[in-house]
Amino acid sequence: MKGFLDYLQGDSVLHKMHPLTKIFVAALLCASAFVSSNFFYLLGIIIFDVLLGAVGEGKSHSGLLKRTLGIFKGLFKMSLFLFLLQVLVIRKGEVVIPLGQRFGITDVGIRNGLLLVMRLTGATLPLSVLISVINLNDLSNTMVKELRIPYKYAFTLTSAIRFIPVFSSEMSGIIESQKARGVDFDVKNPFKKLGMILPLCFPLLMGAVRKIEFTATAAELRGFYFRTRASCTRIYKRHFRDFAFTLIGLAILAGAIVMTVLF
Repeated sequence: MKGFLDYLQGDSVLHKMHPLTKIFVAALLCASAFVSSNFFYLLGIIIFDVLLGAVGEGKSHSGLLKRTLGIFKGLFKMSLFLFLLQVLVIRKGEVVIPLGQRFGITDVGIRNGLLLVMRLTGATLPLSVLISVINLNDLSNTMVKELRIPYKYAFTLTSAIRFIPVFSSEMSGIIESQKARGVDFDVKNPFKKLGMILPLCFPLLMGAVRKIEFTATAAELRGFYFRTRASCTRIYKRHFRDFAFTLIGLAILAGAIVMTVLF
């Protein structure tokens, strides 16, 4: 999932939406995934998230669908571990797969494991998809101008999002340099691999400190402490697509609440 939060340029309807609308719709879909406990409804939310990636392709083929499928693949691999952890730890319910005289996999464990996996996937995908089509400068401007959030807090939030793919790229570069020196990271034992990767966190931390220092200096030279709400001169208008996607998000959340209450 390298670069999964990098901004993807494009001309699709998702790219043209208001920045705050994208965040709001992503929050609605995320809340819907956590509220719902119906497997079919959660599957529908996941399919809708993938369709968002397809909608974000547009005519210029921004690569959003490919990134969405890549994130889904990465979440699936991580979910396998979480699912196994749930079915092995939870002892409540009726044993459906006996693994010994006093041990076995229960129906409650399987249900909770599947529920955790589907909720995690349904809540993570929309955030990753919609953040991929948000220009972080536009996001910080709208937060300051429309939500009246102080610029330093908006800058902190967008900088944190911006640094995630930077750190991921830095870590990949460190690992590649270690491979060039003969270090073999392709080991099957996950604990051994973790022990090999942990020492690499120190150069990553040192590089992060340097980048933060350079970023702070650059921000001060550009008048960071003098920026106010009046400094945002660009006007961000809302159109029909913003209201349409907001209604879709509210409808999905309402459906999740109704399904939870009735069933």
